[in-house]
Amino acid sequence: MQPVEPNTNAPQTEQEWLATTYRPGVPQLTLRAIAFGMLLGVVMCLSNLYVFFKTGWSMGVTITAAILAFSLFSMLRAVQLVRRPLSMLENNALITVSSGAGYMTGGGNMAAFGALLMVTTVRPDTWSMVLWFAAIAALGVFVAIPIKRQLINQEALVFPTGTATAATLRTLHGDESAPAAVVAADAAAGQPLGEGARQARALGIAGLAAGVLAWVRDAKIPFGIPSSIGLPFQLAGEQLAKWTLAIKTEVVLVGAGALMSFRTTWSLLLGSILTYGVLAPQLWSNGLITEISLKGIVGWTVWPGAAILVASGLTSFALDWRSVLRSFSGMGRIFGRQGPVDPIDEVECPGWWFPAGFVVLTPLVVLLMCSMFQIPLWAALIAVPLAVVMGFVAARVTGETDVTPTKALGPVTQLLYGVMAPGNLSGNIMSANVTGGIGLHAADLLTTLKTGWLLGGSPRVQFAAQLFGVVVGAAVIVPAFDLLIPDPAVLGTDEWPAPSCLVWAGVSKAFADGLSALHPSAQNAILVGLVLGVALALLEKFAPKRARPYVPSPAGLGLAMVIPGSNGIAMFLGGAVAELLRRFRPAFAARYTTAVASGLIAGESLMGVAIGVLKATGVLAK
Repeated sequence: MQPVEPNTNAPQTEQEWLATTYRPGVPQLTLRAIAFGMLLGVVMCLSNLYVFFKTGWSMGVTITAAILAFSLFSMLRAVQLVRRPLSMLENNALITVSSGAGYMTGGGNMAAFGALLMVTTVRPDTWSMVLWFAAIAALGVFVAIPIKRQLINQEALVFPTGTATAATLRTLHGDESAPAAVVAADAAAGQPLGEGARQARALGIAGLAAGVLAWVRDAKIPFGIPSSIGLPFQLAGEQLAKWTLAIKTEVVLVGAGALMSFRTTWSLLLGSILTYGVLAPQLWSNGLITEISLKGIVGWTVWPGAAILVASGLTSFALDWRSVLRSFSGMGRIFGRQGPVDPIDEVECPGWWFPAGFVVLTPLVVLLMCSMFQIPLWAALIAVPLAVVMGFVAARVTGETDVTPTKALGPVTQLLYGVMAPGNLSGNIMSANVTGGIGLHAADLLTTLKTGWLLGGSPRVQFAAQLFGVVVGAAVIVPAFDLLIPDPAVLGTDEWPAPSCLVWAGVSKAFADGLSALHPSAQNAILVGLVLGVALALLEKFAPKRARPYVPSPAGLGLAMVIPGSNGIAMFLGGAVAELLRRFRPAFAARYTTAVASGLIAGESLMGVAIGVLKATGVLAK
């Protein structure tokens, strides 16, 4: 039986998924999956720690971990150290563990920790910070429960990295790639068998090309190429590249765009042009920004961008109020008789798990906020529910665009706490860490749950796997930080630029006095963003079906205001190529789009990790 690529353009109902895709009784979270998942998670966590303080970014984990795990087990079998090959669903559970650990640098965790050490001389003890990061991440895992069925089962949001990971696992594990019912269904629909070899070849070629490109660009061996290529035009007397409008050579962005909806990618392009080609020059000419750079521009545009994301996300979630009720209604089953049970309920995480986790973890988070960062009790009690709501927003945006908007939502929390607890710099930073951490880990679990949905895995298994990952990640990240950066004074220097830490520290200082710290123009922009976000979310829901593809995506527009314009251009190019193929070469697109896009993401992310490790160990020049 050959691997068959799932048709992600034709979402399954929950009943169809149970009948044709779900694979009950298949070993998934085995001891070796947990052990190797933790091992790879630690390695990637350490690599991300180094890369983060050099660049401000955390690298992707799931596809990298999938390929590394498969390769590692293949080598161990070759030398007869293991007997059974790693199964596809074992690998899926393994990468869920790895992702939970590897992403501990994200969600504002290290940005907040670094910023905290930059604005205060107080350094919390190591194990208190371990407990802090573990509690926030675990709460994020629980937050994913009530929105999983809405975003993945019912709305079928693409979660590009989750979809790419599923394609990668299908290709790696060959004849395990789909249960017999899926193969039969695809064959009946005209999908020829034997596609797996072609898709594997396409993925491999794309991955090799992306890896070579990343090596030449970042290692500069045997020669170097730029990370971006400027366009030969000027705007307001400056080259377009200075306004961040350029062609990126990071093909991982092109791959991600190919996996997004075309509506999202053209909205990203529209937002990038409006932000950096229209709005930014006006801000500069009116003296509202002091430098023409990404940092200077985003320092202003983050506010309307964040407002669009928050308003549209909350409006969309409010329109789906039934999913909220479903999550809390499960709590009643603890005390009362159960009514009729939907078969999917026996597979999904029980609805009461979220409120139960909320009740258990909230007091711990509140206690740590008060004792470690001197946040007033009343303000701490507001922080966690606010962070949960922001987590819902972050999860939806991630499902549409593959970008978790912690850089936009974190400052919103900092602004609110600047109003509620003025002058408390450490509390301002770490309250935003609650929002970012919960949002990231909810989105991270949903990304791997998307992979499990496409492969027929158990959501309950992946929930447990993610908890294993976040615990080991929290236990590693703080001691590793202490070893890597024993003196916080080096943060913000040429040795350790730590750009995200600088931003978080700067925003905290700016908001020490609350809303009054913002320029009146930014305050007005927030109001405009809120109105626009609500309006676009309503149009998404209620516009005539034929008109909806022409309604700009609020997630795309909002994100375009907080990322470089070159990123928006690159993702649009990927989305445009994929859309053209779908329209004019549908069979070719069905066969190769996901495989090639997955290869681009896997190749560049793997090589990026390798280069980071080689630089960290001194093999390559820094």
